[in-house]
Amino acid sequence: MKPVILILSFANKLTLLSLHNRRFLPLLKWLSFLAIVPLCTSINAYADNTDSAIQIDIDAKAKHRLQQDEFLNLDASSQAKGMDIEQATEQLNAQRKALDLTLDSGLILNGLASDNRQTSDQQLSQQKTQGVKLSLAEIRAKALSANLSLKIANFNPVIARTQLDEERAKFDQIIFANLKYGDKDTPEISSDNIRFTSNNPNLDDELVKLNKTPIRTKSILGDVGIAVPLRTGGTVTISAPFENIDKTGDFTSNQYRTGLKFSISQPLLRDAGFSVNEASIQIAGLNEQASLASTRLQSIRIIATIDKAYWALNQAWTELEIRQQQYEFAVQNLIMVRKRVQEGLTASIEINRSEIGVNDRLEQLIIAKTNLSLAQRQLKFFLNDPQYAVTDETNLITTTPPDLYNYQFDRQNLVKNAQANRLDLLETELRLSEDSLRVAVLQNQTLPLFSLDYAYGSLSDSESSFSRSYSSLGQFDFNEWYIGLRFELPVSNDARKARLSRAVEQRLQRLSTKELQQLSIQREIYDVLDTLEQNWQRIVANKQQVAIAGTNYEAELKQFKEGLRTMTEVLEALTRLGDAQVREIKAITDYQASQVDLAFATGTLLGYSRVNFDRINFDHVNSPTR
Repeated sequence: MKPVILILSFANKLTLLSLHNRRFLPLLKWLSFLAIVPLCTSINAYADNTDSAIQIDIDAKAKHRLQQDEFLNLDASSQAKGMDIEQATEQLNAQRKALDLTLDSGLILNGLASDNRQTSDQQLSQQKTQGVKLSLAEIRAKALSANLSLKIANFNPVIARTQLDEERAKFDQIIFANLKYGDKDTPEISSDNIRFTSNNPNLDDELVKLNKTPIRTKSILGDVGIAVPLRTGGTVTISAPFENIDKTGDFTSNQYRTGLKFSISQPLLRDAGFSVNEASIQIAGLNEQASLASTRLQSIRIIATIDKAYWALNQAWTELEIRQQQYEFAVQNLIMVRKRVQEGLTASIEINRSEIGVNDRLEQLIIAKTNLSLAQRQLKFFLNDPQYAVTDETNLITTTPPDLYNYQFDRQNLVKNAQANRLDLLETELRLSEDSLRVAVLQNQTLPLFSLDYAYGSLSDSESSFSRSYSSLGQFDFNEWYIGLRFELPVSNDARKARLSRAVEQRLQRLSTKELQQLSIQREIYDVLDTLEQNWQRIVANKQQVAIAGTNYEAELKQFKEGLRTMTEVLEALTRLGDAQVREIKAITDYQASQVDLAFATGTLLGYSRVNFDRINFDHVNSPTR
């Protein structure tokens, strides 16, 4: 503002010079006028160039965070090298010889084995041909490109970007033009009585009455110019008015007049300064960053949900395999019992007991088959891939093996990483920065309105055409200028003070929210680490239980063949074996889900694949690097 005031002062001094040297006045006024125009333009140009520099630290932090890969390396976060399940089992107990109950990964889904149906091997081969094998990385890639929830969330940054563009356009120059044509025909009108005061004795002190004679006036009034909003809060206007007044009557005249005007209005208190007028742009920029953080958080949440759905499908496949295996063992036992009854080695009641065991396992097999269908449909819903529609019968087969390693995590380090990486916390910090800017703006709004107005115009002489009028305009024979001040202040100013108070309270509320988030992050990290350790212990315990139950089933079956046990006791041992196997796969699934929860609690994704989110289209997924 100081250069502008100095130049305006210089222009006013030039007006005083007109008393001494009228000849140089037009040239000097034009020079002062031409000096103001580039100065006002340079103010906006300078502000445009420094717009990116007027940023707060949180903006740089947001950009840095949004450029990071969403990846949690469990090995790097662990205090010691991961221990696999075999090493953990050897450490806790001596290796026991377990019954090998492993079946092929394909399962019979279309009915149970019988004499009139395909064998299990034939159905397994058909299932492998019809099924689609997908790794976790492939599932993530498909979900990122087609998931409906992600598509909906991706609109938020685009909308926020348009709001930023809208705010940046508030300083656009405005070109305006006005044109008005009028035709007025007035009759004779009686006017005032006046008394002359003149040097002519014949007129001096004569009382006369004035009348307006009939006259027809045709007018063309126009104005063309440009208004330049300044980032300091003021407005510069340059315009070129013109008019043509054609009067016919007792006295006829046809006059053409033009002008060139410059004006500037600059607030000095309220709405004054770069920081106040650019605050809305900075708020829109922070809102865009917050929207990106929120969308990224939504993407991480969806990927975490898809990861859990993948492991739920893996559990459903394995559980169906276990139930199929249980059913086949029960059928084999029934066949063996019937043969022994025919040979007279076993009582016939054992046939009924064996048939009950087969029917019990048939029900469990049907339930497992339904659970598999539900798990596949859930994963297909997340994928939203036309190739694997929810109503499609295509089977999805998981190929990524579970990560069965135990880790000793540094809890404090994880909490520290979570404080730095959690996008919900980053979003809150961005909102706090917005609140600070709003508070500063509302503080400025409580000030009085005090503005400086200045205008200067060059007027042409009355000529017979517009061309002659514009020619005389450059001579600066006629001009006008003014400078003024405007002051305005509400009596109580309560409305603006109330808005400021509300903004301050909202910021304090958000600060409390941030403290709550930080405390919640600590609790989440510790809770998920305890759950992770619990699920690992469950895996180890159930793995031992499977080995013991398998050995026990072998022993019970052997004693049945020797006549020392009934089929009921054999089936109970088989049930314990199946339940132990199901508990083991559930523990493994829960362990994988706990790892996903740990990554999410730290604000990242589990490192089965390196996922890079684009600012708008979240469709870039790299291959597995583990």
